[in-house]
Amino acid sequence: MTDARVNIHEYLAEFDDIPGTRVYTAARARKGYWINQFAMSLMKPANRERFKADERAYLDEWTISEEAKDAILARDYNRLLDLGGNVYFLSKLFSTDGLPFAEAVSTMTDMTWPEYRQMMLDGGRSPEGNRSIKGNY
Repeated sequence: MTDARVNIHEYLAEFDDIPGTRVYTAARARKGYWINQFAMSLMKPANRERFKADERAYLDEWTISEEAKDAILARDYNRLLDLGGNVYFLSKLFSTDGLPFAEAVSTMTDMTWPEYRQMMLDGGRSPEGNRSIKGNY
């Protein structure tokens, strides 16, 4: 009889081996709870207006780390993802800034918006060299 038990920590660590990807796990969700709550607050027009009027003052009303506040102010979406932000929640911030989703996502790559758009029109990123950081394939 085989032991089918899997070490959950080893399994989840495999997600960190995907180049350019941050898998949204329960640990990330816990870590980024307040970032995501802030982002969801931007669904209300009154909150969007308050945020646009004084971003720092609005952020100071939330239980968000200084590191996360700095990332929000800088629109450093990759850092926000590392801190537990969820791209679908962060889309409320994109929208508040008047950015289409795809254009905002292009800022998370090493491509310009026109380059990113063309890459996507051409069928997306090749899987070659993008499957494993450790295995470099």
